[in-house]
Amino acid sequence: MRVTFITPPSGFLLDERVFPTLGVLKVAAVCEAVGHEVDVLDLSGVSDTFGALAAHLEEHDVDAYGITATMPQMPSAAAMAAQIRESSDAKLILGGPHVTLMQSSARQEWARQGPSRADQAMRELADRFDVLVCGDGERAITVALEDDAPAVIDGDDPKSDLFLKSDDFAEFPLAARHLIDLDSYHYAVDGVRAQSVICQLGCPFACNFCGGRRSPFLRRIRSRSTPLVIAELRHLWNVYGTRGFMFFDDELNVNRQFMELLDAIVALQDELGEEFRLRGFLKAELITQPMAQAMYRAGFRQVLVGFESGHPRVLQNIQKKATREDNTRAVEMLHEAGIAVKAAMSIGHPGETDETIAASRDWLLEVQPDEFDVSVITTYPGTPYYDDARETTPGVWTYIDPRNGDRLHAHHVDHLSEQSFYKGTPGSYRSFVYTDALTPEDICQRRDALESEVRSALRIAYPTAVAAVNYEHSMGQR
Repeated sequence: MRVTFITPPSGFLLDERVFPTLGVLKVAAVCEAVGHEVDVLDLSGVSDTFGALAAHLEEHDVDAYGITATMPQMPSAAAMAAQIRESSDAKLILGGPHVTLMQSSARQEWARQGPSRADQAMRELADRFDVLVCGDGERAITVALEDDAPAVIDGDDPKSDLFLKSDDFAEFPLAARHLIDLDSYHYAVDGVRAQSVICQLGCPFACNFCGGRRSPFLRRIRSRSTPLVIAELRHLWNVYGTRGFMFFDDELNVNRQFMELLDAIVALQDELGEEFRLRGFLKAELITQPMAQAMYRAGFRQVLVGFESGHPRVLQNIQKKATREDNTRAVEMLHEAGIAVKAAMSIGHPGETDETIAASRDWLLEVQPDEFDVSVITTYPGTPYYDDARETTPGVWTYIDPRNGDRLHAHHVDHLSEQSFYKGTPGSYRSFVYTDALTPEDICQRRDALESEVRSALRIAYPTAVAAVNYEHSMGQR
């Protein structure tokens, strides 16, 4: 069978060629391994997306197209599906975070109040695609390619054989990086060109803004063994000469094998006679001084931590678990170890006010991160902000914190036609949310002012591609 996998463009990014999408490359590798003829149409950064797809449709006789999509990519994915339908009778398969989170939210609706907006969204997806794959795709893809495949394949059900366990990772090949133009991707850690790697799936924490909190696929930790990770690093060094690695785990240090992995990475560098440069995401309150020191020895020179806010009430509303004091200690320990810290901050949470935003500004000025960004919250399906909200006026859904009554209002978003994402270009942000104290316009204005003031005070230049790290928040959107 001839199968083409498509990575849609991410036009909301200033630079789309930073990290390739590994998930679809893993599924493509499985298809190759079982004998299918596979190619990947990687449209990241392609200016004439529909022209490139038209050329592919004309040149290739394809039996099935598999499209992966995050929430912001869905308008492009839907348009490409329509274009394929016009000129091909190939099977259309949709997988990735968008459909997984919509299915998760639809389950919540059925359990609580009956069908609503997520259920309707799933019906609209079913009208456009032949098969919807939710959750893990490595085993689900073989089912999706069968002639009698069901309309929805649920790899997000832990009771299903399609749902992967930690021991299952050993049976699958490495991501099919050879199917894309890997040289066109560029990212560096401490000046060393880097590739992305994933050691584990899932994050057990329950941050209210985070996609996948009700999806086992994105909530349950499934870890690759240390030998498997080391084998991939060795492979990337042997084949591509890679010495820089960006670990795209939601939070590296929730892995119980993390210290063991750090020691193994040190041993690998000793074996190869190389020095690696590493970057990854951490959970603030789990950072210890020995951990920070071990990370530096392994080659970590940069980390990103989702601190989100400098105000205790907002941190409580987020259910972040880490306190302001935890966050301050985390920056101090990492700096003492010689590791640069990027602080991920966000505004637009329930109860957000001028006072809470000022607290975030003051905290950043106090701890002096090496880099930071400030994003505007979007209420994605699969988050409590979305799943637990109720329509209070036509087109407006309101989440109420059950502990203190703080509210977050969000305009309905048609994900098939509107791009909704956290990050953008300063001065051109759009907010779909507002609080009792701040309008959508207020939130965008305060965001821009906070960033400008902190960058000026700390002398941190604006990055040249400020939107090119749109997936860096732990949102289950990778």
